[in-house]
Amino acid sequence: MNIGIKKSIVTGGKEISIETGKLAKQADGAVVLQMGNTVLLATVVAAPEAKEGVDFLPLTVDYKEKFASAGRIPGGFFRREARPSESEILIMRLVDRALRPLFPDDYHAEVQLMIQLLAYDGENNPDALCGLAASAAIAVSNIPFNGPMSEVRVGRIDGQYIINPTISEMKGSDLDIMIAGTAKDIVMLEGEMQEISELEMVEVIKLAHESIKLQCQFQLDLAAEIATASPKREYSHETHNEEIKAKVFEFALDKCKEVARQGLANKAKRTELFDAIKSEFKAQYTEEELKEVGGFISVYFSEVKKKAVRYVMLHEGKRLDGRKFDEIRPIWAEIDYLPMVHGSAVFTRGETQALMTLTLGGKLDEQLIDNATFRGTEKFMLHYNFPPFSTGEAKPIRGTSRREIGHGNLALRALKPVLPDDNAYTIRLVSEILESNGSSSMATVCAGTLALMDGGVQIKAPVSGIAMGLVADEGKFAVLSDILGDEDHLGDMDFKVTGTAKGITACQMDIKVDGLPYEVLIQALEQARAGRLHILNKIIETIAKPNPDFKPQAPRIEAFNVPNDMIGAIIGPGGKIIQGIQKDTNTTITIEELETGEGRVQVMSNNGDDMKAATQRIRMIAFPPQVDEGMEYEGKVKAVKDFGCFVEILPGTDGLIHISEFSWEKVAKMEDVCKEGDVLKFKVVGKDPKTKKWKLSRRILLPKPERKETAPEANAE
Repeated sequence: MNIGIKKSIVTGGKEISIETGKLAKQADGAVVLQMGNTVLLATVVAAPEAKEGVDFLPLTVDYKEKFASAGRIPGGFFRREARPSESEILIMRLVDRALRPLFPDDYHAEVQLMIQLLAYDGENNPDALCGLAASAAIAVSNIPFNGPMSEVRVGRIDGQYIINPTISEMKGSDLDIMIAGTAKDIVMLEGEMQEISELEMVEVIKLAHESIKLQCQFQLDLAAEIATASPKREYSHETHNEEIKAKVFEFALDKCKEVARQGLANKAKRTELFDAIKSEFKAQYTEEELKEVGGFISVYFSEVKKKAVRYVMLHEGKRLDGRKFDEIRPIWAEIDYLPMVHGSAVFTRGETQALMTLTLGGKLDEQLIDNATFRGTEKFMLHYNFPPFSTGEAKPIRGTSRREIGHGNLALRALKPVLPDDNAYTIRLVSEILESNGSSSMATVCAGTLALMDGGVQIKAPVSGIAMGLVADEGKFAVLSDILGDEDHLGDMDFKVTGTAKGITACQMDIKVDGLPYEVLIQALEQARAGRLHILNKIIETIAKPNPDFKPQAPRIEAFNVPNDMIGAIIGPGGKIIQGIQKDTNTTITIEELETGEGRVQVMSNNGDDMKAATQRIRMIAFPPQVDEGMEYEGKVKAVKDFGCFVEILPGTDGLIHISEFSWEKVAKMEDVCKEGDVLKFKVVGKDPKTKKWKLSRRILLPKPERKETAPEANAE
């Protein structure tokens, strides 16, 4: 009985095994990958033929974390896995971006790749393994693919780089970078870091590539043992008309070059001129003829346009909008743009514009995360919205797109390293892209920096971002700073870099060309640094440092630690004490237990006096002063009983004034002489040995009435 083939490889000191031929055998390719006790199943299926009229690769990458993998039952009403979480979508994007460029350009059959987390040990993170599992599934299939490829995570602890670090190891790491590539080239990277240098970035990439090469060869060795993996299936998904192609090139190439030479900054005007050339060419055909050749004309005109723009860049040194290769588009920025919000900013670079809002909240506003691999809260959120009007289009809006989630996450990772270490607030930034012509995610980073500083958040340093491009052909190359949307589409690289004046905080790179030399990458990083600093100066011109205080409408938060054994006293029976403090002071109070064993109290209020009153009362309970016998105090009556009244000596500490100690005069009923809420002066006279309650006396502080002498009786006569 065939139970499959299983092979292992050691990467970064950790063993990874891949098994195929045992599970999901009706898929075109299926593998089970295991590292430690984390297990993934990756399957791939490609349609036998491309659908009619499809001229692109319909690739779908899905990743699902099964809650059973971590021994958990999903939340929600249905108690089953539902729509993908943001973290799952981000992993899908990592795999998709690495795989998509490696399929043949003329392969248009629908491809569905599914990755499932079947077991999770809490230490070996599955996201760093998904790329290898996906590529291995394709490698053991007969689907055409210019791979294999693999992904690795790189961390750094105490200056030492680690490949695929565990979750425990990552707690001490100052960088977190995912890098994907083939045996020949790097194709994708994304990560966050603590202000590292450009040379350190290149060092990380080189180190990762060594492990990637080993994993690619490992997949080839595995596929060599699978009879059905070779040869790859034959296909013919494109038809061409060489006659039409020659005519389009002859007619349009020089005309497109002329438009490219004009250096028009207006995207709409450039589009109009290119479209006019296409329309002029199509005018020589009848409507009947266009039904047959119109599709060919569109395809070949796109090729001509790309070739013309790239030629003008490489041979004439001119960009589409007339800028130099390292020139940044005009920038203007403004803070405090919106009233009532806790912070706001507008950042505009060329034809790309982001409006950013800042909202500050407390512990109760943190985002709840309930995934198979992580359950907890997040206090920093950044949401990126890309409405269709930003590009002058009218499209239906069908929820948050994967692209919006990815761009928002990149901006969040860029800004997270500069947030204050003692930040007590839940922070939500929202980027509304109002115009877009390239680099909207980097505009989001810049607008986010401005909004944080406008809102009085004491960030460690301002952060700026820039998107770099590359055009390479026939031995020539040009590195482009602050790329346009068209330059991204027509170019060979999209490299987004964010950072402070000190170093890089986040990056994202997608490469479409084979064989990117490290010398070109270093030039791109150095050119990016110069552009980043230029943009940073524009930010500083707008606001040099964070405002010293929050906006008047923003909530104030004070947070402090208390002893763990005092949490119960602060909350009180059934929450009575903490609810009473909130009601009396009009504040919101939360308490959480820290890993250190202490309790963390957070008080949120819009009024300084209320904040002071609440914190004082909590501190008195958490750090009670000692009650001294013989001392005089003043406190409120907490309860009235037949035998006396209980009075608060200090917050959290009560004592009993017995009915006999209330006054020198005899008291028949306590309710006749005091009521709950009365403030009394009293003296601590001792402690009851049985109840351990303090014994108090009000009478002892009152003047003792003089004793009346009895008049002598008259002598009887």
